[in-house]
Order: sequence, then C-alpha cells, then structure tokens
Amino acid sequence: MTSTTSPVALITGASRGIGAAIARRLAHDGFAVAINYASNTAEADALVAELTQAGASAIAVKADVSSAEDVRSLFSTVEQKLGKIDVLVNNAGILKTAPLAQTSDELFAQNFAINTQGVFNTLREAATRLNDGGRIINLSSTTLALNLPGYAIYNGTKAAVEAFTRVFAKELRGRGITVNAVAPGPVATDLFLTGKTEEQIQTFTKMPPLERLGQPEDIAGVVAFLASSSGGWVNGQVLRANGGIA
Repeated sequence: MTSTTSPVALITGASRGIGAAIARRLAHDGFAVAINYASNTAEADALVAELTQAGASAIAVKADVSSAEDVRSLFSTVEQKLGKIDVLVNNAGILKTAPLAQTSDELFAQNFAINTQGVFNTLREAATRLNDGGRIINLSSTTLALNLPGYAIYNGTKAAVEAFTRVFAKELRGRGITVNAVAPGPVATDLFLTGKTEEQIQTFTKMPPLERLGQPEDIAGVVAFLASSSGGWVNGQVLRANGGIA
C-alpha cells in the first residue's frame, strides 16, 4: 500500500461489529482506513478486501491495545503505509458481565486492561502523532446511565474513558483536535447478543422509545458526523446514541 492523500482514520477493534461498520462508513466518506484487530485475522483481511474492492485505501494491523509497545508499533505501521493519522476511533473493548462480588481479579484486570488502558495507550500516542485539526472519538456505553446489575466493572472502565475524553479535549488546546465520546445503547452485535436469552434480548429491544435495538450503522453515522467538518464545534462531549433509552 502506497501513501495516500486521503485523510487517514485508525479504528481499533474494527474487524467486526460496530468497529467494522465505522470502517465501512469512513471509507465511504473518503478516508483511508486502518483496521486494527487483536485476533480475528481472517475477518480483518476480508474487510480490507471488501473496502479495497470498493475503491478505498485500507490496511489491517494486528495489535493488542492494552500493550503500549503494540500501540506505538500500530501508529508507526499506519504512518508508514497510509500517512499520519487524522482520526482515531477507540472502539476496541470487551463486555463480560458479572456481579461485582463474583468478579475475579483476572476478569477485573482484563476489563480495565482493554477498555481503559487500551484507550489511555492510544490517547497518549495520539497526543504527539495525530495531525493538527484531527478528531478523536472514544466509544463509551449507555450502560453507565442504566446502572444494571452485573455491569459494575464494565461501567467503571467506561466511566474512566468518559473522564479521559473531557480532560484530554482541554489538554490538546491549540492543536485544533476535538475529543469526544459516543455512548451506544444496546446494539445488535455478537458482543451484545452472545450469552443473552431471547427474553433478555426482547426486553432490551423494547426499552428505547424507538422500540428496536440499535444497528452498527446507527453508531457509525454518529462517529462519521464527529469525524467530519460538520462535527468540528463539538468537543469534550459524550453523545449518547441510544434511541432514547436513557
């Protein structure tokens, strides 16, 4: 892949689900996209092939966002193959629910390593490597507003991400870079659907006044707005894209 004059977007955890939808939308909007993934090589490569066939510039880069060294290497690979990054979308995350009292040390550590330290690692790297006038969009979750049993640790990871978002927006003063978060409600992805009964899924479906689950494309549209010139005056905000559930 040669360097490109298109603006460059890096999306973490983008081999499937919401991340893949964001990659498709930003590619459609004219971005060269770097699809980061942790383990789903086949899915990441298939998405690159799909986007390339449609005329976009796209690469897949394997990296564990919880590793600072991996993240440094990730940024370097994207810079070498596509150019300096204009848009960073922190989408990588895990969702494993359990009552707080039944959460193991290992599960606690895994949640914070990926959902929180992963974002910290990419933000710290972006501070010196993102193009001036760029965009940073972090994925949070509407579960923060719902206080559902079983979500204490997950919510803790996302509360930290929202705190990072608001402060980092101010720390980047003078660079023209916006930092925002998007907090989806229930979205029909494998991450959400796995492990839930049909009854639980129907309960979530009926919760928003719009009476449906979100689709990955719903979230991709909000991210695309924040990544565009139209979103340039939105900064340090958490946009709850959830159909009115909270």
